[in-house]
Amino acid sequence: MKPATILRRSAAALGACLALLSAPGVSAACLLGMVEAPGVRLILASASAVPAGNVRVSFLGHSSFLVETPGRVSAITDYNGLNVASFVPDIVTMNNAHETHYTDAPDPAIRYVLRGWKPGGGMARHDVRVRDLRTFNVPTNIGELGDPASNNNSIFVFEIAGLCIAHLGHLHHDLTAAQLARLGRVDVLFVPIDGSMTMTHEQALNAIEKISPRLVIPMHFGFFGAADAFFELAKARWTIRAEKGSTLLINRKMLPRSTEIRFLQAGGF
Repeated sequence: MKPATILRRSAAALGACLALLSAPGVSAACLLGMVEAPGVRLILASASAVPAGNVRVSFLGHSSFLVETPGRVSAITDYNGLNVASFVPDIVTMNNAHETHYTDAPDPAIRYVLRGWKPGGGMARHDVRVRDLRTFNVPTNIGELGDPASNNNSIFVFEIAGLCIAHLGHLHHDLTAAQLARLGRVDVLFVPIDGSMTMTHEQALNAIEKISPRLVIPMHFGFFGAADAFFELAKARWTIRAEKGSTLLINRKMLPRSTEIRFLQAGGF
């Protein structure tokens, strides 16, 4: 994409944000500062070392998060070649739903490229350990391509520092009892809240209820009105907070006692 086009789209996104903030009667979700400019390449640099017992999570945009561990292992979810870090991660996960969630040309220096589907057919199966990070998948969207023995998406789970972090990917359906059992305990959950391209908002709320994580971080909300609609439905059930930045340092002591939703700003916006 040409630099001029990127600048125009960034300006348009900023203008939309300012318009929302100045509109009378604007809903609370519009005040979260969550505006993504489509097509803009978001790059996040690695910060200082992650303290022991913690995991650092940074929202790169759309459905991509950078996960960093005390052992200096890094992973990027829904790796698409656009929402990236300034360094090569050890692990990338992706699903085959849309071009904004995967790439056919990942950096060859990436050690583990974990696809949420199996290109040749069948069920995707991953369980990878790199120093202090374990990454495994739970196949979902089974039979979506017409083959009941194949899947088209995976929930990826990251185990680190006594925490279990799950990324729902491009989930299109309610989770089965078997899938919930395979997930096990989830402390932090990344949930798509677009309300139409993946799950409906009610399905997203039901997934949160069934999984019962301590911390929920919304993603995939770069669609007009999606964050507002989710906010209005979710606020009656859980506490919702907006972080000022794109990065959150997580450990077991900081987890809320009951489910809480935290919005991170995409790409540092």
